[in-house]
Amino acid sequence: MATTKASVDNESAQLATFTVGKFLFGIDVLNVQEVLRFQRMTKVPLAPPVIVGLINLRGQIVPAIDMRCRLFFEARGAGESSMNMVVRSEDGAVSLLVDEIGDVLELKSNAFENTPANVAANVREMIRGVYKLKDRLLFVLDTEKTVDIGWAMPV
Repeated sequence: MATTKASVDNESAQLATFTVGKFLFGIDVLNVQEVLRFQRMTKVPLAPPVIVGLINLRGQIVPAIDMRCRLFFEARGAGESSMNMVVRSEDGAVSLLVDEIGDVLELKSNAFENTPANVAANVREMIRGVYKLKDRLLFVLDTEKTVDIGWAMPV
């Protein structure tokens, strides 16, 4: 069956959203395993700064990536809490430590736009594009590139 422009325009994406700093991000809801309150973590000696520790998720050991560090934002202040968004990647489950969990949004694919040119190059690689919402931008993250921290490992 041929796909018409009208049917493409009516396609939508479902994104699980979260905030880091003052920015709103989204990940394809199909890549999200679960959302958890802050979990106690075990530190990993000699791990890069983006890996804040390991959590025990019902017997499964899951690395936790601090999204503030991953996105080159200012560190979370003392007393500021975080939440875990556990995502599935090719290499297994990974927890993204975020400031706040948002809603699942369903957005029309024809409203999807390229990443703005003023986004830093080291962050741009993780961002697939943006949606312009009523009062802010929603940055759509590429799950695999977000959890790939190979570049952050010490040489």
